[in-house]
Amino acid sequence: MTYVDAAVWPYGRMMMCHLLADTVEELHAMADHLGVSRRWFQNDRYPHYDICKAKRAIAVQLGATEISRREFVFLALAQSKNKPQS
Repeated sequence: MTYVDAAVWPYGRMMMCHLLADTVEELHAMADHLGVSRRWFQNDRYPHYDICKAKRAIAVQLGATEISRREFVFLALAQSKNKPQS
């Protein structure tokens, strides 16, 4: 399952949000559907993409679940705990 939080993060003239998923495979598949390049993949603390508000709307149309900031933090923390240590 894929998720998007609220688009509240300014980046230039755009408003951005986070796209994350239960698995990296699902995350990349949704990014591919949205036309988001893999170079925008971020895996520092938890795997995710930052996407603009317009891409967020398309992600929701494609089945991404809208989540609150609290739910986002819960998912991100769970993923960071399961991330292999390098």
